[in-house]
Amino acid sequence: MSESWKSWQEMAQKEAKKDDIEIYRLSPESIPIKRLYVKESLSKEAKDEYPGQAPYKRGPKATMYTGRPWTIRQYAGFSTAEESNKFYKDALSKGQKGLSVAFDLPTHRGYDSDHPRVKGDVGKAGVAIDSVEDMKILFSQIPLDQMSVSMTMNGAVLPILASYVVAAQEQGVSSQKLKGTIQNDILKEYMVRNTYIYPPAPSMRIVTDIMHYTTHNMPLFNSISVSGYHLQEAGADSALELAYTIANALEYVRAAIASGLKVDDFAPRMSFFFAIGMNFFMEIAKLRAARVLWYEMMKEFNPKNPKSSILRTHCQTSGYSLTEKSPYNNIVRTTIEAMAGALGGTQSLHTNAFDEAIALPSLESSRIARDTQLILQKETDINHTVDPLGGSYFVESLTSELIKKAKSIIKEIDDCGGMVNAINAGIPKLRIEESSARKQARIDGKEEIIVGVNDFVDAKNNQDFFDVRVIDNEKVYRLQKAKIEKLRKERDTKRVQSCLKKIKTSAADKSQNLFVTVLEAMKARATVGEVSETIASVFGRYHSPIQSISRVYMENMSEDQSFKKAVENLNSFIISTGRRPRILIAKIGQDGHDRGAKVIATGLADIGFDIDIGPLFQTPQEVAKQAVENDVHMVGISSLAAGHRTLIPELISALKQVKCEDIAVSIGGVIPQKDYKFLLDAGVATIFKPGTSIPECALQILDVLNQKS
Repeated sequence: MSESWKSWQEMAQKEAKKDDIEIYRLSPESIPIKRLYVKESLSKEAKDEYPGQAPYKRGPKATMYTGRPWTIRQYAGFSTAEESNKFYKDALSKGQKGLSVAFDLPTHRGYDSDHPRVKGDVGKAGVAIDSVEDMKILFSQIPLDQMSVSMTMNGAVLPILASYVVAAQEQGVSSQKLKGTIQNDILKEYMVRNTYIYPPAPSMRIVTDIMHYTTHNMPLFNSISVSGYHLQEAGADSALELAYTIANALEYVRAAIASGLKVDDFAPRMSFFFAIGMNFFMEIAKLRAARVLWYEMMKEFNPKNPKSSILRTHCQTSGYSLTEKSPYNNIVRTTIEAMAGALGGTQSLHTNAFDEAIALPSLESSRIARDTQLILQKETDINHTVDPLGGSYFVESLTSELIKKAKSIIKEIDDCGGMVNAINAGIPKLRIEESSARKQARIDGKEEIIVGVNDFVDAKNNQDFFDVRVIDNEKVYRLQKAKIEKLRKERDTKRVQSCLKKIKTSAADKSQNLFVTVLEAMKARATVGEVSETIASVFGRYHSPIQSISRVYMENMSEDQSFKKAVENLNSFIISTGRRPRILIAKIGQDGHDRGAKVIATGLADIGFDIDIGPLFQTPQEVAKQAVENDVHMVGISSLAAGHRTLIPELISALKQVKCEDIAVSIGGVIPQKDYKFLLDAGVATIFKPGTSIPECALQILDVLNQKS
C-alpha cells in the first residue's frame, strides 16, 4: 500500500468520525447526507441479505433482471380512441411490451364528452372514453388475452373497468384471461391529483367492490395500484411519498378485510406505483425501503402466502423535473431517472418524453423516451447482475434512514385513526404543500440548481427546433359528441334505464357489489357520464376544501435579493394605490393538478399580495363571477392540461360581458411558445413560463398592474 493511499485512508477515517465534518447537507427529507460513508455508517441491524428473500430489500425475485428485464410500459393516450389505437400499435411494433392508458380529464371526472362543463378538456390530456364502443376501438386488433394493460383511473373507475371487461368479452376474451392493472387508488386523489368524484367513505366502498370482483373473476389482474407518483409530482419529498403510499395501501388492506376478503385473497395482486426524480441515490433507496416497509407492515394481517408481503412496483420518471427551458436537457434527466428506477428494482417503467413540459409528447419524442429504456436494457450491463448497488454503504444507509423517517410519518397517520381520518383533517395535503413550497424556495434561491433554468441558462429558444403535438380540441369534441348521439339512438333505451335504476339501488345497498350492476349497464351501452351521475345521485359529488399555507416560502427566501426587491416594489404599489394588489388564483376546467397554483399562491402571499384561491373545476364564467365579487386586480390561471386555447378566451369574454375587462388575466403552466401570440392577441396580460421564479413572477405582475393603475 502506497504512503499516499495510507495517508488518505487515515484522513478519511478520522474525518468520518467528526460530526462537524461528516454532515455535508440535509436532504429535502431532513436526512443528513455525509461526505463519506464507511462500514460503521451502517445501522447495527444491517446484515447480508439476498434478492428474493424477506424482507425483499434487494428485490422481489432472486434472479431479477438477469432472468427477464423490467417491462417497458409507456403511458399514453390522447385525442380519440382511434388515434390512441394507432399510437399503441405502432409502439408495440417497436419494442414496447405493455400498454398503459391515459384517459382525458372529463373521463376521469365521470363526465361524458358532451357535458357543458368539459368542452375545453375533451381529448386534451388523454383519450376520451364515453362508452364500451370507445373502449372497443381503443383496443382494436390488440389481443387482450396476450397483452398486459394498465389503466390509470380512480374517479370513474367503475364504468371504465367495466367497459374494458365488456370490450374484452366482445373480442372473445374472458375476464379470467385479462392481465394488467387498474389503479383504483382513490385516497391519493384527495391529497393531490383531485380527479375524484365522490366523498372518501363511499369511494372506499367502490375500491373494495372492485377488489372483490377481480379476486373472484379476474385472477391475473391487479385490483389496485397504490400510487406515490402523484404525491411526488405535487411536491412531496421521498419520505412523504413513501410513507403516504404505504399508509394508503394499509388502509385498503384493512377495508378489504373488513368487507369480508381474506388477506391472501387479494394482497398478492396489489401493486404499487412510484415516481423517480433526480435525487438519484435517494430514489434507489426509496424503492428498497418500500419493499422492507411493506413486508414489515403486512405482518399485522398474518398473511400465509409470501406474495402478500412482496411489494411489486411500476415506476415513472418525473414530470416535474422536465423543463420548458433547454428542453433537450430533459433527455438526460429522464435517462438518469430511468437508471435509478432500474437500480432500485422496479418491475416496469415509463420514461417521459422530453417535450412534456411544453405539450403532449410527439411521435419523435415518444420514440426517444421508449428507446432510452431499450438502450439501458440492451447496451449497458444493468441487467447482468442482481441489485448491483446492494451493500453500498451510502445506499444502505439512505435506505435505513428512509425507513425510519417513513415510519414516523405513518405513525402520525395511525394516530389520526388511519388515512381516511387524516385526509378529512387535511393533514397529508398540508404536509405535501409545505414540502412543495420549500422545494420551490430552494429552486428560486438557487440552493437547488436546475441546469438551463436557474443557472447556465441558454438564451436561445430551443423549441424552434422540434414540433410539438397539437390536439384539435374542437374536432375531438365534435367527433365524441356525434358518437354519443349515435349510441343513444341505436341502443335499447329501456334496458339502459333499467340498468341505471339498478345501479342507484345498489349504491344505496352496501350488501350489493356495485361493480356487478355497472358491468350490466355498460353491456347495455350506458355511458360513463350516465353511470357516474347515477351513483353521484346517491353518494354526492365531493368538493375539496380550500386551504393555504403561509410563511413556509418566506422562511426559505427572506434573505434572497429578488424576494426583497419584490417586497419593495409591492410596498411602492400600496403607497401609490392605497391598497394591496389582489389576485385570484384559479383553475379552469377539469384539471385537478393544483401544485403550481398552490405554490404560486403561497409565494405571492408571503411577498405581500392579497390572494384568493378559487375552487377546482370552475368554468370560465364562474371564475369571472368570483373575480368581480372579490374585486381583484388580476386573475391568474394555472393550466397544465392544454385547454388554454379554448378556456382562456372564454374567460376574457366572460369578464367583458360583466364590464370588467380592466381585470388583467395572466396564465402560467404547460403552454407551447407558438401559442403565446394567440393568447396575447386574445387579451392575456402576461404569460409565465415553467421555471419562472416566484419573485420574478411578482415583479411582472406588479409591472402589469402599475400600467393599468
